[in-house]
Amino acid sequence: MAKVNVISVVGARPQFVKAAAIDRAMSRSGTMVHSVLHTGQHYDERMSAVFFKELGIPEPQWDLGVGSGTHGHQTASMLSAIEKVLVEAKPDVVLLYGDTNSTLAAAMATAKLRIPMAHIEAGLRSFNKSMPEEINRIMCDHCSTWLFCPTMVAVDNLRREGFEPKSKGRATMDSPHVIMSGDVMYDNSSYFSAVAAERSVILKTHGLVAERFVLATIHRENNTDDADRLKAIITGLAEVASAHDLPVVLPLHPRTQDRLDRSPELATAAKDLVLIPPVGYLDMIALERNARLVITDSGGVQKEAFFFNKPCVVLRAETEWVELVQRGQAVLADADPKRIHEAVAGFMKHGKPTCEDLYGDGHAAERIIKELEDAFT
Repeated sequence: MAKVNVISVVGARPQFVKAAAIDRAMSRSGTMVHSVLHTGQHYDERMSAVFFKELGIPEPQWDLGVGSGTHGHQTASMLSAIEKVLVEAKPDVVLLYGDTNSTLAAAMATAKLRIPMAHIEAGLRSFNKSMPEEINRIMCDHCSTWLFCPTMVAVDNLRREGFEPKSKGRATMDSPHVIMSGDVMYDNSSYFSAVAAERSVILKTHGLVAERFVLATIHRENNTDDADRLKAIITGLAEVASAHDLPVVLPLHPRTQDRLDRSPELATAAKDLVLIPPVGYLDMIALERNARLVITDSGGVQKEAFFFNKPCVVLRAETEWVELVQRGQAVLADADPKRIHEAVAGFMKHGKPTCEDLYGDGHAAERIIKELEDAFT
């Protein structure tokens, strides 16, 4: 029997991480040939190539090199280039991850060509359509043949939109299958945690002591591209460092670095933070595992904080990971210095409540591959 021809479309760091878990599971199955199409949405060496090396992902067979731009320009460029690849490669199934513009462009190209498509991390909703990611999630879900959900909350979101989680028969775009698979990010955090402990020297490099620093990340456009919001967040982080006598470590996303470079006022506000270059996946895991607390606007980092039993303050007004907020694992502080300070103080004083596992058993990728194997045999 011929092996199933699978293409993963990736373009940003979280997608590289998710694809790594899928590639490991696929390699063990032996029934599929896996190729990677990299859109080039993240094109900086520190944001892209280093992840492929660390995670053991196959080198991309196609690298579109799209780069940055407005949402319309970037998505259109990807759509045209992805369509060309899919027409030539004729995959049996296309795997899409998360909610980036790469996800949206690939979903549109794949659906128009009537190629079966699996959305990994389906069903997430922040219920805020002003976020580009929310539009991308919804459109991808409604084009997919298989919707692999990381949580039961995600399954319930799809049910409210008319999807039937117990669909029978062959999966198609018109009759998709909704599967509670668990979260492939949890698979990876478990798998790479020991590797990071052995290889990463990030704490030694920056003179950090376990449980004696706060980790922060800022990368979303509505935070970086709004000078007032970014200043408020940085002010809040500086107040946390001062109030708790803890260094706040901020690995700088290139977009955030650019804003600081162009604004002396922002650079001055950030002078009391520990600003470091972007870090690879293993170093990020080491920072998350050893931080006292995490402050972030990243959906992936919110979950990883939970995986490593760390409280999390979210620099957004809402989150797609609502279960973390509902159970007290995370607090929404938006870009409000007062709320950031209060949330951190609360966690410092009381810790966070215990919580059951929310994201599966660490075998989500295997479950996804088994579902796809069954569909093609």
